[in-house]
Amino acid sequence: MTPKRPESAGAVPNTVESPALTRPDRGPLYAALDLGTNSCRMLIAQPEGHQFKVVDSFSKSVQLGAGLEGSGRLSRASIYRTIQALRVCKQKLKRHGVTRMRLVATEACRRASNGADFMQRVERETGLRLDIIAPQEEAQLAVVSCAPLVNQRTDQLLVVDIGGGSTELVWIDLTAVPHSERRRAIMRMHLGFHASPVGLPAARVVDWISVPLGVATLRDQFRDVEDDAARFALMSWFFEENLAEFAPYKDEQSRDGFQIVGTSGTVTTVAASHLGLKRYDRNKVDGLTMTSDEIDRVIRSYLALGPAGRRRDPRIGQDRQALIMSGAAILQALLRCWPTDRLSVADRGLREGMLYAQMAADGVLTERDG
Repeated sequence: MTPKRPESAGAVPNTVESPALTRPDRGPLYAALDLGTNSCRMLIAQPEGHQFKVVDSFSKSVQLGAGLEGSGRLSRASIYRTIQALRVCKQKLKRHGVTRMRLVATEACRRASNGADFMQRVERETGLRLDIIAPQEEAQLAVVSCAPLVNQRTDQLLVVDIGGGSTELVWIDLTAVPHSERRRAIMRMHLGFHASPVGLPAARVVDWISVPLGVATLRDQFRDVEDDAARFALMSWFFEENLAEFAPYKDEQSRDGFQIVGTSGTVTTVAASHLGLKRYDRNKVDGLTMTSDEIDRVIRSYLALGPAGRRRDPRIGQDRQALIMSGAAILQALLRCWPTDRLSVADRGLREGMLYAQMAADGVLTERDG
């Protein structure tokens, strides 16, 4: 279990010496890069009202954490794949003349004994300086990214970010915040879970936790279990055991006024399967609300398919099929503890949270009414 850490106001975004492209009709560009256990993902965006407009993006499966569970180190092959991906990111940043950016690495680099050395090598070979962020900042950014999806009548909010190497859960009490201020109160959490500007209503963080089990690390722990259904059940119960120190664990919770927001490839894949999409469509998935029963039906359909069937299922896709059951096991454990008729699907995460935080700090986002 990852211990809770001191409050953090978040690190100052990186800046780079690069001539900006001439844009007489556009504002400054911002970038956010998330190097996780499985993927390297980046967004380049510009402020637009209370939101932002994506100008360019990058996403590649680098499997940085491959073999980490056994060796405790990032492998040479993983490092090579990741540096190649980061070189592409550097080219995009240079081409767009981005000067404001936040570049972070998460669980794989936190856990690896050579994680710090790898960060130095990345800077030496690509010119990019990545920060290995603490679990609390990772959780804060996930919460901020999901703020637009929070229902104004939600009193108790659980934000869940299922990553490749870890899963963050944050329980937020919004009862003291006026309905019209709830989204804004959550956005302000980029300052810290307990930071609140004087005179403004604050959302209260009841508890948060970072479980060092994500879709890759949980799968790796049960690789030797041959039976598909047994492996799934063991993964789900093992994850639930790791929630025991989370304060709201199995508290009696009314479904009225309770909302879960789930952000991860697992949640978006389950949503796409629920909708029967043959080709992924973010506009249909992001913000979709699902019930526990609907999610359970999708998971049961995955189990019925078996490993071979899941590999052929276009709803899952080749990039996700090897990880979908460990992610589904985590999702099932969460819904066993907190059944809900309102799980909101968020196709967003750390990158969006970092963009919002940078833009809010610079004062380039306009306030949203209501």
